[in-house]
Amino acid sequence: MRQYLLLAVLCTLICSASVYADEVYFKNGDRLTGQIVRLTDGKLVLKSKVAGEVTVSLSDIRTFSSDAPVEVHLKDGTVLHQPVAAAEPNEFALKTAKPLQPQALPLADVVAINPPPAAKPRWTGSVSGAVGLTTGNTKANSFTGSVSLARRTEQDRTTAGADIAKSHQTDRDTGVGRTTEDWWRLRGQYDYFFTKTFFVFANGRYEMDDIARLDRRVVVGGGGGYQWIETARTSFSTNLGLASLFEKYENQPETNNELSLQTGYTFSRRLAKNTTFLNDLTYYPSLDEFSDFFLTSTAELRTNLTKAMFANLKILFNYDATPAPDRGSSDTKYLLGVGLNF
Repeated sequence: MRQYLLLAVLCTLICSASVYADEVYFKNGDRLTGQIVRLTDGKLVLKSKVAGEVTVSLSDIRTFSSDAPVEVHLKDGTVLHQPVAAAEPNEFALKTAKPLQPQALPLADVVAINPPPAAKPRWTGSVSGAVGLTTGNTKANSFTGSVSLARRTEQDRTTAGADIAKSHQTDRDTGVGRTTEDWWRLRGQYDYFFTKTFFVFANGRYEMDDIARLDRRVVVGGGGGYQWIETARTSFSTNLGLASLFEKYENQPETNNELSLQTGYTFSRRLAKNTTFLNDLTYYPSLDEFSDFFLTSTAELRTNLTKAMFANLKILFNYDATPAPDRGSSDTKYLLGVGLNF
């Protein structure tokens, strides 16, 4: 009986040693033994039998080894799934069958080890709006609304949005009503990434503005872009391409149909835990005459009130170098409201 008990204890010790057989060697000469859990964002998590989960910086590691296969992701997109061996400083080695020597690789090439599975791509977005109603000496009503959608995968990105505003005011003395605001716009873009930073795109927009006498403006285009930054806190990309721009104004027999350049940027930045700033700008100069151009920009400040609800101030700016004859070139619209994320 005693022999069986000793054998069971020995088996337990052997199994424990096999579970915690990974080792991390540090540049200061220290060493940790345990099980490599994962490495993401430059931080390695090691599960030690004594200390539990320990998080260390990859920059402090000299080399490491694993007894069991680990999933190593490299900068060039290569994914390895095999045990690794300790190597020279700032390197690790792939264990190979004897008598071959382990293949050494730079630690700087490691992007992740045993990363969590990527979240399944899904559509996200928001809807916001505001309603105004005034009675008594002044009779007026107004409505503004916005919708945005986005879907991001490793290979592509799709974005779409819509904005609308209507307002009406009635003269108290005459009872005559007049429309003070009546416009809407749709826009969308599809980006296909050839690399993590370079993409090609196709986009389009459709809009009308009754007060500006714009019956319709249709823009369809495409080109190439570069994603300079894309993190949870900051995103910034630029693009350059061509676009077909069509404009038709009310009571005007002529139409404006021309080929234009299109260039611009998209930017977002989380300023604080609950506050985000978003901004985009696109410039369409005519290829025939650069002084004839259309420019559009959106700036939004959004503050989360709850996990799902937010308040926002959105400013829309349009500049048309050739507007309707009796209208100005610039239009600035302010949308203040509350919304929901989904």
